[in-house]
Amino acid sequence: MAKRSAVQTLPKSVKEWLDRALAENGFAGYQLLADELKARGYDISKSAIHRYGQKFEERLSNLKLASEQARAIVDAAPDDENTMNDALMRLVQERLFGVLQDIEIDPSKINIGSLAKSIAELGRASVTQKKWMAEARQQERDRAAELVDEMATAQGMTEDQARFWREKVLGVR
Repeated sequence: MAKRSAVQTLPKSVKEWLDRALAENGFAGYQLLADELKARGYDISKSAIHRYGQKFEERLSNLKLASEQARAIVDAAPDDENTMNDALMRLVQERLFGVLQDIEIDPSKINIGSLAKSIAELGRASVTQKKWMAEARQQERDRAAELVDEMATAQGMTEDQARFWREKVLGVR
């Protein structure tokens, strides 16, 4: 099994500082970062920070790409049928699958049960969303049928004429 990255062993607050510093410095200046870490009591080489920084930069780039793709989906597809949420769900599923394939997982550090539960919850959310969309469409059809009935009455239409509009145009019986 590969040795764990020295950067990964840093305390959370120090690692958060390093992540911010890497992003703010455009993923450059590794010697300065190594010197600063040494001044804080952590002896981590410039090369180790560079290796970590490359992976972090790639993940950040992938996150930005995913955000841009989600924005493009929103712009291209009006959300009248919750298409954005559906697209987002698919994008999250795709990215999660990619992450699971690409990251180096230390089997002793991962909770497989928790990961499986998260994936199951994502699946349930997708099913719930589709059920909600179907119910919303039915409610829209029902409301449109009520409006046809109201308009038919207001215009003096017969029940047969109102039924025609409900069935042929709206698909509501």
